[in-house]
Amino acid sequence: MTLLYVLAGIIILLVLILKKMNPMIALLIVSVITGLLLKMPFPKVMASISSGIGSTLGGILMILALGAMIGKLAEDSGAAKKIVQLLIRLFGVKNIQWATLLTGIVVGIPLFYNAGFIVLIPLIFSIAAETGLPRLYVGMPMIAALSITHGFLPPHPGPVALASVFHADIGIVLFYGMIISLPAALLAGIVFPRLTLKLSMTVPVPNQVSAAGSSLPSAFKSLVVTLMPVLLIAIGNAGTLLFKADLKYYFSFLADPTLALLISLLTILILLPIDMKKAMESCAEGIKSVAMILLIIAAGGAFKQILIDSGVGEIIKSMATTWSIPPLLLGWVIAALLRITLGSATVAALTTAGLVMPFIHSGTSPELMVLSVGAGSLMLSHVNDTGFWMFKEYFGLTIRETFKTWTVMECIISILGLSGVLIINYVHRYF
Repeated sequence: MTLLYVLAGIIILLVLILKKMNPMIALLIVSVITGLLLKMPFPKVMASISSGIGSTLGGILMILALGAMIGKLAEDSGAAKKIVQLLIRLFGVKNIQWATLLTGIVVGIPLFYNAGFIVLIPLIFSIAAETGLPRLYVGMPMIAALSITHGFLPPHPGPVALASVFHADIGIVLFYGMIISLPAALLAGIVFPRLTLKLSMTVPVPNQVSAAGSSLPSAFKSLVVTLMPVLLIAIGNAGTLLFKADLKYYFSFLADPTLALLISLLTILILLPIDMKKAMESCAEGIKSVAMILLIIAAGGAFKQILIDSGVGEIIKSMATTWSIPPLLLGWVIAALLRITLGSATVAALTTAGLVMPFIHSGTSPELMVLSVGAGSLMLSHVNDTGFWMFKEYFGLTIRETFKTWTVMECIISILGLSGVLIINYVHRYF
């Protein structure tokens, strides 16, 4: 009955949004209704909502705010346009999806999804403006890459955390993860957007794309502006893996996305010839552009917390103990069910890891368990996932359009991930 109440809450949410209610208000209303349906005391419902808002914004508020400031400064200074010109010159408009896919992988390896999304979204919009291509066509390869790195590729924090739980070799996880990532990136990031958007590949290039842009910053400064947060976090993560004790402590500061973005913002203010008053005005405009998105994400966090605190996850756990299926498939199924019911890929993955440990026998590859659980945690993202709302709001989509693009893309990556795990397991076992 509990899962039916969750389903009822999701249906109410969809109805409210289809009636043109603001998603933030709709999410808060449904959070209260769902909590009460799940027989949570009213004070606990409100406490969960407050906790969900706080925990969600606590982790990403400064990342989103600083990322929006950097994005606006990159746009106003011309740094984003310079990067776009470099990418178009290297790949051409016909291959621009490959450029954004590769950029997403490079940026996504050290960053969690939300941080990578915020860092890259201004670049996506700049490429779309320069080429005349739809934002989704340009952006979906990059977004797919961020999801793929989150599920499959160390040293991204997600796979590294799972590897620690399962005592897996990170090098082998990376090797297998690359094998799985290639077809997933091709199908989810390149083929699927082309089929979905039905866009001809013979798109004319606007004249201004090849313009030199004498007033633009140099390529070096533009790359620093765009990639410094990624480089700082990558260096920080590498340092924490390679060094111990004191050095590891200092590198851990750089690995923090908020600090990395703050250092990057200060560097941009020094590097680019922008008047401080004008720069602060740009930063303020950047914050205004994400204010409603922040509120919607916060309300999504409230809904997610209601589902966690009501014990829905525990019900999924207890159901799973009665299943007699192979460990690799079990890990994917439990992670997928938790992802669908709770919304958070990270919570789903780490919860599943603890649950399936007793089911792992000596013949199960811990490296493949990492990838199986990671794949399951990406399955069927919908209205209880903050990533769903970020994608919807930034790209200006309807709920239906978001399901047809974002949700289907995540399902493709998840199913291909499981398929790759099972194929590698078969080859490993019999050959």
